[in-house]
Amino acid sequence: METAKTTNLKATLERILDIEKLKYCFDCGICTASCSMAELLGKDYNPRRLLERIVLNPDSVLSSEELWLCAWCYRCYKRCPQALKVPEIFLLMRTISVERGNVQASEKALKKIVEKIPLPFITTLVGFHPERAGLDMKKVIEKMEELLREDSKRRKKKKTTGASGEKVAVIGSGPAGLTVASELSHKGFHVTVFELLPELGGMLRKCIPEYRLPRQILDKEIQLIKDLGVEIRTGVSVGKDLGFEDLWKDGFRAVFIGTGAHKSQKLKVEGAELKSVIHALDFLWSVHSDGKVEVGKNVVVIGGGNVAVDAARTALNLGAKDVTILYRRSREEMPANPWEVKEGEEAGVKIEFLVAPAKILGEGAVSAIECVRTQLGEPDDTGRRKAIPIEGSAFKRETDMVILAIGEAPDLEFLPKETELNEDGSLWVNPITMETSMQGIFAGGDAVTGPASVIEAICAGKHAAESIASYLRSRGG
Repeated sequence: METAKTTNLKATLERILDIEKLKYCFDCGICTASCSMAELLGKDYNPRRLLERIVLNPDSVLSSEELWLCAWCYRCYKRCPQALKVPEIFLLMRTISVERGNVQASEKALKKIVEKIPLPFITTLVGFHPERAGLDMKKVIEKMEELLREDSKRRKKKKTTGASGEKVAVIGSGPAGLTVASELSHKGFHVTVFELLPELGGMLRKCIPEYRLPRQILDKEIQLIKDLGVEIRTGVSVGKDLGFEDLWKDGFRAVFIGTGAHKSQKLKVEGAELKSVIHALDFLWSVHSDGKVEVGKNVVVIGGGNVAVDAARTALNLGAKDVTILYRRSREEMPANPWEVKEGEEAGVKIEFLVAPAKILGEGAVSAIECVRTQLGEPDDTGRRKAIPIEGSAFKRETDMVILAIGEAPDLEFLPKETELNEDGSLWVNPITMETSMQGIFAGGDAVTGPASVIEAICAGKHAAESIASYLRSRGG
């Protein structure tokens, strides 16, 4: 017999579940196969089966920890033939679960995260966003600290076998590099992290805003890795201050490259070099490194990814009166995660779709931007429909600051010339072993995939750590 709560829950689900799409879901496996959390947790997490349980018996799911294990990377949605918004369905269920007092389900999920996923604080705050479902973040962090203390005792009792303390170099300290350092250290290898910047964190520190990842939480996570005995060398440029030959001479038996995608793509329009035109990565790094950044009153952000949204919200937080994102395609093609776009709009960011920049105007400094309206044509090589300028649709809008967020790419000039790259300039790796074309050198994260989510980088780092350990064992390490 159905209760009133059950009836209300089903009615709520019907509003967010597209039943017509769901009817044509034939369990093709794409959502689960593309899910980083499913890869990290194995049999403990299957988003497709969880979705089915929600449809058939939603009340039974509210007390399940699986409900809290979606990292909101949207890979399932982007690859699903029916375009089912699985993360948003899970978020709705999380919210209802909290409203009904099922706090233990989220605590069970935190336990799994702490035990099986590297960088648990970062994973939880940047990936799972428990606050969006109504949980008290202070209590979540306190619970994680308690679980980490228990996990540390468990790990100390469980001695690692088969590792001889061989030296591994990790170049770059973003989520992939930190994951490799943590995992290999737990396995008994001696790890040294080389970081160009003065502090560890890579893109986590450089670009993710404070409101998404408080710096004290990032520092807490990094301290946990330091406590494992990982050696840290900051302010070191591999390829300049020391070469790969130096690493081999110093006794390193394997190298992991996790240098991310820090090189901003250039906007090829007139006026892109004017004062008050700044790349989003430079803007965010300036804000996070010293905070001494002046923003205009009327800011335009060009781009449609997560970095564009982060830059727009940061500009608002710094005092800009009006911040508008210009994106050349429609909302459906926007690469930023839908929840980030929604939060940005709720914070006051405006978005104009089907608009492309043609020229940035001004004498010395920016005064306006000339744009054209666009229409969507056939899909390009990214799978998204091309943005085609509409003749005679040019218009101007006043602005005193333009932030360019049109994409990021890996900067791999420090690598030996014989290292094989992909056509897009990313680093080629064997997809099974994650070894590059050079023996003993492995890679993962944005340097290989281009800009992706934090959880994808963590997943790549864990995969690479397993592969490096296997490689060293096979060579007597």
